[in-house]
Amino acid sequence: MAATPAATLFIAASVGGAARSWLRCASMTAAGPPPVVTPSSVLPRGVLAGYALGSLVTGAFGTVPGLLLLPYLTDTLGVAAGVSGLLVLLPKAWDVLVNPVAGRISDRTGSRRPFLLVAGLLLGVLFAAIFAAPFAGGAASGAYVAVAFLAAATAFAFFQVPYVAMPAELTDGYAERTRLMTWRVAVLALAILVSGALAPLVVETTGGGREGHRWSGLFVGSLIIVGTIATFLGTRKAQSRTAGESEPTLRAQLRVAGGNAPFRALLICWVVQAAGIGTMLAGVQYFADHVLGQKSGATFLFAAFVGPALLVMPLWTAVGRRHGKLRSLVAASVLFVVGALALLTARALSPVAVYLIVAVVGAGYAGQQVFALAMLPDCIAYDTERTGRRQAGVFTGLWTAGETLGLALGPGIYAVLLQIFGYASSSSGESAAQSGTARLGVLLGFTLVPAILVGTAMVALRGYRDTRQTAS
Repeated sequence: MAATPAATLFIAASVGGAARSWLRCASMTAAGPPPVVTPSSVLPRGVLAGYALGSLVTGAFGTVPGLLLLPYLTDTLGVAAGVSGLLVLLPKAWDVLVNPVAGRISDRTGSRRPFLLVAGLLLGVLFAAIFAAPFAGGAASGAYVAVAFLAAATAFAFFQVPYVAMPAELTDGYAERTRLMTWRVAVLALAILVSGALAPLVVETTGGGREGHRWSGLFVGSLIIVGTIATFLGTRKAQSRTAGESEPTLRAQLRVAGGNAPFRALLICWVVQAAGIGTMLAGVQYFADHVLGQKSGATFLFAAFVGPALLVMPLWTAVGRRHGKLRSLVAASVLFVVGALALLTARALSPVAVYLIVAVVGAGYAGQQVFALAMLPDCIAYDTERTGRRQAGVFTGLWTAGETLGLALGPGIYAVLLQIFGYASSSSGESAAQSGTARLGVLLGFTLVPAILVGTAMVALRGYRDTRQTAS
């Protein structure tokens, strides 16, 4: 359904000031591609809200599997940690191949909106199916989850790639694309907060185990369907600006994307950081159970991680205005790393102190999302200006493939750590008692490993340059 006036007012109240500040400062940003088309057009608020509500889909599917699926396999279906990691990783790895193909297909069509509707509705149904668990045995249930997750990941590719490609075509303004991304990230934060915080709570309040996960799957699947319909209807009046032609083959398009140095540097950073974030998300339930020892700790941890995103948006706006997108992305990454390392002391801290540190990590995460997503359409627009070809879908296909790979590697990395440190699986719906060594693995996977990955990713940003310099 279309965005209601109340929803539009709520989003505008949340991000309107930040968006206006971005409009004032974006033209002065030194780090990032320059405007490619003038004059720019201003998007109506209905289109901004309609597009942003698609983040209900991307936020839910990008968050909940990484949060629930691994502990669902190990502590409810009784699948060994190492095998569970593979079951979570392989369907997402498949998306790495599917995403560029989805981008190529969407580039060859006249409109990307039909992809959003068909793929989004199918995704909502398939997501609920992931947690249906129709088989009693652990092996059969694990195989079923892998197949259902593979199908859902494929549907998600055909939603996400056209969705991420749209900003470069909805408006021709450099600052206006940043404004659009600000709205999107604000709704994304809300979507991640609602889906990530409530999904574990739904499991707990509906009996836990298999039955609780079925209800949680239905809840998130319904949220995905609502987001799909809202963004399809909300963007129906938006004009689309496209270049006249695309590269003739997928190989040629990939070669062009690989030759875009700013995009290449940004993509490498995004993938590695996604792996770090995915590792931390995979460990939320384990950290709550075995380090904090609180029954509803996962919900509070996730709320502390995502909740600050809207509150710190004006702060990141000020940082971006003063230092530019590139330096601001680095600052947000440093904040994430410092907070993650501070959580190494979690065993000696009170739960309240832990939640406050997690909020600091979440503030860094919010900045990473805002600035990386604002830099992506600039890179795409620069390429369109340079080549005169319509290939936003290929860039976003590679982008989403990389993000998918990173977020998939996160649970895989965490599962390997659990296996190495001797984590014991359970089929009772409750986590088994763990040794001190296993609890150490839980702690390191939630803190040190994400910090290392996010910190390492910043090295790739040395290759990101202002495209005015790159092109000369």
